[in-house]
Amino acid sequence: MFINIGIELAKVLAVLISVLNLAAILTWMERKQSAVMQDRIGANRASIFGFRLFGLFQILADGIKMFVKEDFVPVQGNRFLHTLAPCVAAFFALVGFAAIPFGNTVTLFGRDIPLQVIDLNVGILYIFAVMSLGIYGVVLAGWSSNNNYAFLGGMRGSSQMFSYEVTIGATILGVLMIYESMSLQEIVRAQGALPWKWGFVLQPLGCILFLVAGIAETKRVPFDLPEGESEIIGFFVEYSSMKFGLFMLTDFVETVLISALVATLFFGGWQVPFLLQDGFHFPARLFIAVPPLAVAILQVLSYGIKVFFFCWFLLLVRWTLPRFRYDQLMRLGWQMIFPLSILNLLATAVVILLV
Repeated sequence: MFINIGIELAKVLAVLISVLNLAAILTWMERKQSAVMQDRIGANRASIFGFRLFGLFQILADGIKMFVKEDFVPVQGNRFLHTLAPCVAAFFALVGFAAIPFGNTVTLFGRDIPLQVIDLNVGILYIFAVMSLGIYGVVLAGWSSNNNYAFLGGMRGSSQMFSYEVTIGATILGVLMIYESMSLQEIVRAQGALPWKWGFVLQPLGCILFLVAGIAETKRVPFDLPEGESEIIGFFVEYSSMKFGLFMLTDFVETVLISALVATLFFGGWQVPFLLQDGFHFPARLFIAVPPLAVAILQVLSYGIKVFFFCWFLLLVRWTLPRFRYDQLMRLGWQMIFPLSILNLLATAVVILLV
C-alpha cells in the first residue's frame, strides 16, 4: 500500500515539476525567440558571478522581482476573491495534466506502473471540464478588482473561452469516433507506431481547428483580447506581485497543456514511429531489438519532444500574427471555425459508415 502511494506521489511530483519548469523556461524562450525574430539580443543582463548563461538567469530575476514587489489590492475590491482568482486559474490549468499519459506502462520492481497520474476512461471529459472551470479565475479577477476595465476584460475572457471551447468539443468528437475511446491512454495506443494512423493524418482539418481553438483558450496573441495590454482593459490590470506572476505563469501552463493535448490526440502521444515494445519494426522486415526499459525511455522522450515542439510553435504564432479585433475574434469562432468543426464531424461520420 505504501509503495503504491509512493509511486503515485512520485508521478504527481514528476508531472508538476516538469510542467512548472517548462512553463518557466517558456518565459525565457518567448523573450529570446521574439528577439531573434525582431533582430534583437533579448534577455541577457541577469548574471550570477559574471555568468549570464544566455539569459537563463532572467527567470530567477523575474521570480525574485515578483515576490518582493508590493501586493496591491484595490481599496474597494473584494480582498478574498481578488486573492483567490489567480489560484483558481492556476489550479485548474495544472490539474488537467493528471489525465494526460506521458508514456506507456512500464514494469519496475515487479509492478506494472502506468506513466500517467490517473487513467480515466473519460479522460477527455475530465480535461475539458477542468479547462472550463478555469474561466472562473478570469471572471473573479475582473469582478473582484472593482475596476470597470478589469471587469470588461473578464467578460471578454469568459465569452472568448466559452466560444472556443464549443469548437474544441466539436473537434474532439471526430477523434473519439475514429479511435472509439475517451481515455487518452487508449487513444494513444490506438494510434499505434505507424505515423499514417495518427490523428493529424486521419483528422487533418480537426487538427488545425483544434490548434486554432487551443491558442484562443490560452488567451495569447492573436487572441489576447481578455488582456488587451495596449487597450488597458486586462482582467488582471489591478494585480501586482506574485498574484500577477501567477496569472502570467498560468498562460504558459495553458500553452503547455494545449501542446500536450495536440501531441496526444493528433501526433501519437508517446508513440515513436515503428517502435513497439520489443524494438523497432521498420518496413522491409527490418527489426532492431531494444530493451524494454530503453523503449520506455524513448517513448517518454518522444512525448517530451513533441510537446516542446508545439510550445515553440505556439510562441512562433504569438510573435507572428497581430491581435484580432473583438468582432473579428467572435466571427472567426462562431461563423468560421465552429461550422467547419461540425462539417468535419459530419464528414468523419460519413467516411466511417462507408468504410
